Amino acid sequence: MKKTTKMRNLINSNEILILPGAYDSLSAKIIEMCGFRATTIGGYAIAATKLAQPDVGYLSMTEMVNTSKYIANSISIPLLVDGDTGYGNAMSVMRTVQEYERAGVAAIFFEDQEWPKRCGHMEGKKVIPMREHCKKIEAAVYAKIDKDLVIVARTDARAVNGLEDAIERGKAYADSGADLIFVEAPQSIKELELIAKSIKAPKLVNVVENGKTPSLTAKEYEDMGYSVVAYPVSALYSVSKNLVELFTNLKLNGTTKKSEETMITFSEFNKLIGLDYYNKMQDRFL
Repeated sequence: MKKTTKMRNLINSNEILILPGAYDSLSAKIIEMCGFRATTIGGYAIAATKLAQPDVGYLSMTEMVNTSKYIANSISIPLLVDGDTGYGNAMSVMRTVQEYERAGVAAIFFEDQEWPKRCGHMEGKKVIPMREHCKKIEAAVYAKIDKDLVIVARTDARAVNGLEDAIERGKAYADSGADLIFVEAPQSIKELELIAKSIKAPKLVNVVENGKTPSLTAKEYEDMGYSVVAYPVSALYSVSKNLVELFTNLKLNGTTKKSEETMITFSEFNKLIGLDYYNKMQDRFL
């Protein structure tokens, strides 16, 4: 089954889809190894790992597409990627869809922020007119070759114009052909419930630890009516904390002994990255 078809089926199933966020091929491979059925990458994590910069519009479409290609080709599960604003107008969105499709992704989301955009849980965002983003979504749907490619519409209007406008935009984007609606950064359980009740389409909730959206269990989001819950920065934050502790210990003590209990072993890591398979193929063909 195509990855796009898998993703579409997962979104439309009765069980909520949990999407841990990857930031490179290795983290995506670990997510798959742990049994998750799909994964996602966002501009926040890629800007941090590639540029060590905040998510404020520094990344280009080409950088995101190339990163997506490496990650998509390293795993057998579907990948949802961040298409930002489409990097321009509706015509730019069409090219963005085509480039991402060639990279092997299963789903793409496009947001209604002005460029340069910001992380959805940051302050200072601005949004384009609703009608303009509707045309971007229509263009994205028109441009895809694989009809199962999932188009996700994100609105950041909650922080700019309020919840009512965000809900109206979500409805309009669904009417424009989006397969999944993503209202970014609702600020209470009541808001989460109202979004779920008001928008009659599959919906995604985005969880940033210590961000604006209440952190509940996946089952609680499912019971509200959400189809997908994403955790885009959990791995990034966890790895960053552990690296700070590792290198602090090394600097202070001149050894990594204190950190060894939190490390994967040499043989375990080689198995994780596929050395056993490589050796098997080497024996067969060389």
